This record gives sequence, structure tokens and C-alpha cells, in this order.
Amino acid sequence: MPDSLPDLDELLISWLLTLRAQRKSPSTIKVYRSGVTSFLNFCEAQGLSRALTKLHVIEYMASLADGEPATGRARLSALKLFARWLADEEGFDADPILAVRPPKLDDRAVASLSDAEVRRLVKACEGAALRDKRDKAMVVLFAETGLRAAELLALDVADVDLISCVLHVRRGKGGKGRRVKFSAACAAILDRYARARRTAGNPAGSGPLWVGPRGALSYTGMSHTLKARAAAAGVHGFHVHRLRHTAAVRWLKSGGSETGLMAQSGWKSRVMVDRYVKSSAEELAAEEFDRLGIGITEL
Repeated sequence: MPDSLPDLDELLISWLLTLRAQRKSPSTIKVYRSGVTSFLNFCEAQGLSRALTKLHVIEYMASLADGEPATGRARLSALKLFARWLADEEGFDADPILAVRPPKLDDRAVASLSDAEVRRLVKACEGAALRDKRDKAMVVLFAETGLRAAELLALDVADVDLISCVLHVRRGKGGKGRRVKFSAACAAILDRYARARRTAGNPAGSGPLWVGPRGALSYTGMSHTLKARAAAAGVHGFHVHRLRHTAAVRWLKSGGSETGLMAQSGWKSRVMVDRYVKSSAEELAAEEFDRLGIGITEL
């Protein structure tokens, strides 16, 4: 049984075809492809054979040591999944690759937006143009539901029930669907955008919910427009994921259950919930410290 295989580029294409047949999302496939191609490029740049060996993987992970641990973990995960597929398809010995340990994640909380920052961000979207109404609807829906960016962008007009204040995420992470609740106030903002969307010539009952001048809004387009709104609102260090984190912290600070948060956010494990619980607890402790007034003052 070989410990490495030739033509890994060709086998990578076969693996990606298998993933597509398994209905993995395009974003997931992109991450997996990036992990393997980054490893192969590293081997070539270092004058190493383009072979999936334990030594090569360890050297590759060492080259990522100064970067974000999450990036290293994601790329190692892709290599391990590729190795497992090679074991099933080509008789590759995947055990040495699977034995490589991932880098430890930093124990740091993602900063959520304060209520004041959310209000400023929403206000920065005020305007009569389609883009203004669209961006305001996206910010409010993000902050209330904590949708993943890919889930929000994948919404079709028919996926949103404004009367029941429920949207249908047809294919969340892992290919699982779920129903997500939003408020009546959010429904009114979505309705205002939907009317503007129809007036702009888009079909009323079908098609992608979020549109721009060239059709369906892309992730790059969404990220660019919301970062511009954040800059106008004076919200520093903004990225789209902070809105998902903000929704989770708001839920917990308002007394929502962890089980309910998992269902709303589409989480199967408690790992991410534990991170948000920690962040929420720290924010509540800070507020309580100020309320108790226990600081030492000079006599």
C-alpha cells in the first residue's frame, strides 16, 4: 500500500467532483480546494516532491505557524479529508496524515457590536434608493437572526414569509435546512425593500432576494457595501461575521436559552455556543461592575 501518490493534482479534481456529487456547498468546496492546493504549492516552492506525506504536512503546518491558527486548522482539515478519500479510493495509507495535530486556537472572543453601534449602522443605511433599503434590510436581518453570510445570500424571495415573520434557510451548513424567526419590525423593513426591488423591475415572487445593478448580490458586493456603511457609521473593525456574533450575544443577554440559540443559528455542537456564552457573560459582568459602583475612589 503506497504512502504517497503521484498526480495529486488530478486526484484533487476527482475528489472535488465527489464533494460536488455529495452536494457540498460551493464555499465548502472552495475551502477544501484551497487547503490542498496551498499545500501542493508549498511543496513546490520548497523544492519538495508534491507528495502527501506526514513530514511534508508537518513542514507545511510549521510554515503557517505565524498566521491565524484557524487558517492552519482549516487547511489541515482539508488535507485530512483528502487523505481519507485517497485511502478509500486509491489504497493510500492515511493514518500518518491523520496523526498530525492541528494548531491550538487562541482563546479570544470575537467582538460583538454594541446596541449603539447597531443603531448607527442601521441609520447609515437610511435613504430612498434601492441600495439603501437593501442594505438596511440586510443589517437588521443579520443582527436579529445571526444568519451565516452564505445563508443570507442564498435566500430566494419565496423563502421569506413576511406575515409569519419566518424565513426558510433551505441549505445551511452541512446541507441542513431550518426555519428562522425575525421580528415584525424587521418584516416591515424587508417589505419596504421588497417593494423597491419590484419597482426596479425584479420578479415579485421569485428570484434571489438580494439584488444589485448586475443581478444577484455576491459576497464581495455585500461585504463591500456593508463595510462602507460601517465606515460611515464610525463602526471600526467591521466584518460581516460580527453581525452573526452580535445576534448570538443579544440573544443570550436577553435571557434566551442556549438550545434556542443553537436552533436559530444552525449549530449542531455547543463549541460555538460556549464561545458566545463566554463573551456574553463578560459583557454582562462589565455592565454589572459599572452598576454596582465598586470602584476604589480616593478619600
